[in-house]
Amino acid sequence: MKYIDEFRDRRLVERTASGIRSALLGREYRFMEVCGTHTMSIFRFGLRDMLPKAIELLSGPGCPVCVTPCEYIDKAIAVSRIKNVIVTTFGDMFRVPGSRSTLELEKAKGRGIRTVYSTLDALSIARKNPDKEVIFLGVGFETTIPTVARSILIAKSEGLKNYSVLSAHKTMPRALQALASGERNIDGFILPGHVCAITGSGPFGFLASKFRKRCVISGFEPSDIMQSILMLVRQKKPKVEIQYSRITSRSGNPVARRAIDVVFEDAPSIWRGIGRIPDSGLNIRKSFSSFDAEEKFGIKVKRAKEPVGCRCGDVLKGICIPTECRLFGKVCDPDHPIGACMVSTEGACAAYYKYNRGNV
Repeated sequence: MKYIDEFRDRRLVERTASGIRSALLGREYRFMEVCGTHTMSIFRFGLRDMLPKAIELLSGPGCPVCVTPCEYIDKAIAVSRIKNVIVTTFGDMFRVPGSRSTLELEKAKGRGIRTVYSTLDALSIARKNPDKEVIFLGVGFETTIPTVARSILIAKSEGLKNYSVLSAHKTMPRALQALASGERNIDGFILPGHVCAITGSGPFGFLASKFRKRCVISGFEPSDIMQSILMLVRQKKPKVEIQYSRITSRSGNPVARRAIDVVFEDAPSIWRGIGRIPDSGLNIRKSFSSFDAEEKFGIKVKRAKEPVGCRCGDVLKGICIPTECRLFGKVCDPDHPIGACMVSTEGACAAYYKYNRGNV
């Protein structure tokens, strides 16, 4: 397929792998691919097998479903039980376990829960059901946040009073700051190209200047990822480079960022496994509080507990790999997931299980 096959040319990938071996000069490196889409591509195309053993790849907290805490799932379930409410969500949230249930189980009980492909779908449902309250589950990073912001702006302009968002949005830079200063020695980061298409490269500059971490903003095809690793190895001085130049620029997308700034404000946020990180989340501004589901419905849930024995949090921090969790492949698998990392299509545990059952 034109514009895809070019980036999946095995000969090109193998030549780049050879270039990596030549550039190592006896050094070993530990790089973290931040995004779950990178993790899936690495496994799907067998990139680990092509890399020299001197390169260790760690999976990071770039799967939005995986880093969303259990408490948020409990809130989504609680609001779905309110009379005359329709909860709309992307499909990857459907089977994520809460403390006692999932959205999938609640739908089976007759709750008004619908899968949508965009916030525009959720708005359409709100227009067609004026007697119902329609809530969109806002989970995601800078890539999808502008679309949620835009949906709120549209709802306000139309006077659509039965639409609201339960926000669990997170932003990437502060989480990477926590990891860069954390317990796992990471030499560099493969940064998510789609996030940086919105933010530009500027917000990640501190990783190089303050923490001396090599960074490359990468695309998602195998040649992109392999080239990004080569660029990381070749860096003589830590900096933020852009490999994904066909999509990403240093300035990013100012229109998308403006929409985010109008609707949302920085707030502390809890990341699964990492904990509370200041200014790493986004709350809906008070001027748009009528579209904030948490404010609108006063949602309160009991303090949530993560599943006993699940090491999803350690996987997200790069402390362990999925196969080092005693639940992996035994009581936790894609058909019976215990943790979010096994549910999401971008989850590290799902990638390990799907592509090689941990035989790495």
